[in-house]
Amino acid sequence: MWFRRMALEEWFDEHQYGVTYDVGESAVQYLSFGDLGLDLKGVPLRYGYHKGNPELRALIAEQHQGIPHDQVVVTNGASEALFIVAASLLKPGDHVVIEHPNYPSNYEVPRSLGCKVDLLELELASGFRPDPDELRSLITPSTKLVSLTHPNNPTGSMTTQDALEDLLQVAESCGCYLLLDETYRELAFDRRLPTAASLSPRAISISTMSKAYGLPGIRVGWIAAQDTSLIRTCLAVREQVTICNSAIGEAIAVSVLRQGSVLLKKVREHVLRNLELVTDWLQLHQELEWVKPEAGVVCFPRIREGVLPDPEELYQLLVRKYKTFVIPGRCFEVDNRFFRIGYGARFADVKSGLENIAAAVAELTQN
Repeated sequence: MWFRRMALEEWFDEHQYGVTYDVGESAVQYLSFGDLGLDLKGVPLRYGYHKGNPELRALIAEQHQGIPHDQVVVTNGASEALFIVAASLLKPGDHVVIEHPNYPSNYEVPRSLGCKVDLLELELASGFRPDPDELRSLITPSTKLVSLTHPNNPTGSMTTQDALEDLLQVAESCGCYLLLDETYRELAFDRRLPTAASLSPRAISISTMSKAYGLPGIRVGWIAAQDTSLIRTCLAVREQVTICNSAIGEAIAVSVLRQGSVLLKKVREHVLRNLELVTDWLQLHQELEWVKPEAGVVCFPRIREGVLPDPEELYQLLVRKYKTFVIPGRCFEVDNRFFRIGYGARFADVKSGLENIAAAVAELTQN
């Protein structure tokens, strides 16, 4: 077993805290403790339930039709959930198929566990949607896990329910599990997918409070599945890593989820307003091509061929001169002409960030 740092997180460490306009982040604008108006004086600062606070698990289970709260494990963010699932299911030599591009932990953890990883590539020309037939071609007798993220990060694409059911059928027919990271499910614009865990005993759903709720600092995510033995194994892994969650983080999550529908309505209105801004801006800049997102707070435009000899110059110029943060494609192991724009921040900051991107491109193309 070996682990290496993710280029994405290195880029965050190097630049995110030194910029003024963050249009690379993959979440809505984070909240502060004062925004929540909570009184946490009565929260006992003791070890918590290994599976997570029972009320919190019950609130999460409401999102998964037919999944009882005992089939939910609350984790320290979705990142820990991804690690726990991989450590529960995979051994050296196992085969894994990972949708790509994706949050790098999805493929870095299996690689570090000594697994063979094949990538199910999402293409701009096909709307960044996974192809069930392409998935079938990648399955082998040693395939243990298929990992997808929909709505997708960094592209903002979303598969259909029919396609999701086809993908689940592929996993069921080969006897492997399908993991669906559903982090942005609550931020679907026109249609919302059912949770994968509610559709199949071979499915695993993962989500988090970090993105749609603007609460990455409380580090609350979860795993949901029908398979009782899998949940038991996941619990065994998490006990070896973090034992339980933060009592304060869980108390905040309970309070927010109690009023989740009201909060998410406001968030969607904010996100759609910002997406309209991004859409109008991209229509004015033909040097970029993109697929308009169907959900979430990120998109993945590509600089057209021949516009910039070295796209890295743009990303460096943005952070150093324009104090503006985007994510280079290389951080997702794709063509560096792609870059991630996040539009979950304050409207004025997104507007300024987009203007700075245009100014930086103009500066580089005029030299």
